Amino acid sequence: MKKALIVVDRIELKYYEFNKLVTNFWFNKILLDMGLEVFICTIDGLSIIDFKPFTNCYETMWEKEDLIKKDKPELKNINDFDMVLFRPDPPVDIDYINSTLIFDFVDEKVKIINSPKAIRNFNEKFHSDLFPEFVPENIISADKNLISEFVKTHKKTVIKPLNQCFGQGVMALFDDDINKNTIIKSATNGYKTICLVQKYLKGATGGDKRVLTFGEEIFEYPVIKAPLKNDFKFSEHSDNYLQKGELTKGEMNLAKTVAKKLNGIGIPLAGLDILEGKILEINVTSPCYFINEVKNLYNIDLSGKFKEFFKKYL
Repeated sequence: MKKALIVVDRIELKYYEFNKLVTNFWFNKILLDMGLEVFICTIDGLSIIDFKPFTNCYETMWEKEDLIKKDKPELKNINDFDMVLFRPDPPVDIDYINSTLIFDFVDEKVKIINSPKAIRNFNEKFHSDLFPEFVPENIISADKNLISEFVKTHKKTVIKPLNQCFGQGVMALFDDDINKNTIIKSATNGYKTICLVQKYLKGATGGDKRVLTFGEEIFEYPVIKAPLKNDFKFSEHSDNYLQKGELTKGEMNLAKTVAKKLNGIGIPLAGLDILEGKILEINVTSPCYFINEVKNLYNIDLSGKFKEFFKKYL
């Protein structure tokens, strides 16, 4: 029987049996339904022993309409798995980077999605600028004067840390804000930590579109992630803030261009956040595919699509 390993976030492991909101829960079930043995681990369960990659991992099972895992972990050689889904959440800190290095010791016969090396080399916010025609005007810097001048030029901007997720640390940065200098100093950790500062797009209060990639294929039904009341960003995973959307022809062409580039470097599963025909972020670490929500919004079950996708790697 073929075996799969899913590298999940620590908080997901803690509440694994109950966390039907997260993509990894459904990936696990889909792989079990395909007849694979499926194990899960976190990055702190990864090791190099006798020059080989190992993991302390938990076997999972689907019983009585619930996903469960065994109580005790097993030490396994990662080279004995057929597939690995590498999906820990940011922050992409030194522990995260070191976990990707473990996979430099994994045999090429083991199919890894997304490639840890590719994730290590592709920052979700920084490398959006590889597609300058598709992104809002921005600056990436820790320099107080450069950032202040950019904000002065555009009046309304958004400042973002480069290694976080789910809106953490993302702040509106307006030229007429009395706290402007304090926000810049705080976000850049005293002008030492490089941040992304983007031109603010007026449509932000209506939510951005999460566009999903499967290799070079684009899922044509996006999920609009609406912000909370009196906010400009999506920061509450609730059906109350998720809506149907449509892709324009230009957005579809944009997404196809980006997906082709990502797939070519080892990132077939990504989530593009698009607003007003511009890419805000390219999520590659652990993109949420909103599997349950897509079913509720569009009456589309993505399980079959993922089964066909995973078969290509087995």
